[in-house]
Amino acid sequence: MGARAILIAGPTASGKSALALALARRLPGAVVNADSMQVYRDLRIITARPTVEEEAAAPHLLFGHVDAATNYSVGRWLDDLSRTLREVEARRLTPILVGGTGMYFKAALYGLSDIPAVPDDVRVAMRAWAQDKTPQQLHAELAARDADTAALLRDTDPQRVLRALEVLKATGKPLVSFQGPRSPPLLNASDCPAFFLAPERQTLYARIDARFEQMAQIGAIDEVAALKTRALDPALPAMRAHGVPHLIAYLDGKLTLEEAILRSQLDTRRYAKRQFTFARHQLPSFEWIAGDTPLRDVEVALSSCARPTSGTG
Repeated sequence: MGARAILIAGPTASGKSALALALARRLPGAVVNADSMQVYRDLRIITARPTVEEEAAAPHLLFGHVDAATNYSVGRWLDDLSRTLREVEARRLTPILVGGTGMYFKAALYGLSDIPAVPDDVRVAMRAWAQDKTPQQLHAELAARDADTAALLRDTDPQRVLRALEVLKATGKPLVSFQGPRSPPLLNASDCPAFFLAPERQTLYARIDARFEQMAQIGAIDEVAALKTRALDPALPAMRAHGVPHLIAYLDGKLTLEEAILRSQLDTRRYAKRQFTFARHQLPSFEWIAGDTPLRDVEVALSSCARPTSGTG
């Protein structure tokens, strides 16, 4: 493609968006979303999507372009990313991919397993069947039918467990059987400076807690209330964004607001821990930035490496 690419990953609340915006204004560049929840237009506040003012300060792409009723996937993001990289190249800007979804970065750099699409009728039937089942019950069902795939998935991740059950239903084959050959990557890992922001854990957890409290004060509750009125399938990704299930429980009178906030904060801290783990094991080309001046650290790193280019791997 010829477009330059810089990658910025990291746990939630680590300052990725601010860093990407600062770089975009200096280069100049375009900020390209690599976060699976910030794609949803319904959830600006609770997913900490860039503000309208931030989006106006530099080009921002693939943010808020998907309706919450859509079961958006890594494969669809790759399709969108391919088009976006061509657009950014035509504008002679540097694409700066930023987000907390490690799988997005891994797929862009190393390709995606060729898993057959699940027919709509199978997906609808499976989701209706799963609606009244707990994540643990879904995992137990998968373990009984496909022990190999179940062993790789947590019983607290119903989205991926249900996906494995759908693939099994549609193809008659375990999900793990498709995780061999991969599609060609969109980016060449050796050509893309890549950074993982890694603040000290307790500092990060304090930021997570403070940020969620602020979200609740500036409109997250109204945002979730509007989403709730749509009566969407609770298994959809947007309905499982951190904070959404607990705030819906608050709106339904099942939790106090304090309980909903505390549970949302805990979920988000646990997610941040998993983000560290994923990056450590799955994103080997990323340079970890642990200091308090990430912009300066990244600029120093960029000045010492060759001009990055994207390619087909």
